[in-house]
Amino acid sequence: MRLFEMFRRFREDEAGAVTVDWVVLTAAIVGFAIAVLATVQGGMEDLGTAISDSMSNAGVADLGTLGWTAQETQE
Repeated sequence: MRLFEMFRRFREDEAGAVTVDWVVLTAAIVGFAIAVLATVQGGMEDLGTAISDSMSNAGVADLGTLGWTAQETQE
């Protein structure tokens, strides 16, 4: 009879149910984040390469081409 009583208490105990809910929710969020990162990764690499190429090919403008002269900056 004692075994059946222990089994009944175990079946009715809901103390760990909230923990299980949070574990499942966290696993779903992590899975969603991994899916998003896998989807966006290729585009981010292409964007990074484009920015790097653009900055590597950029030149520095002379002070006179910006509309200022060297005399104006010394005053």
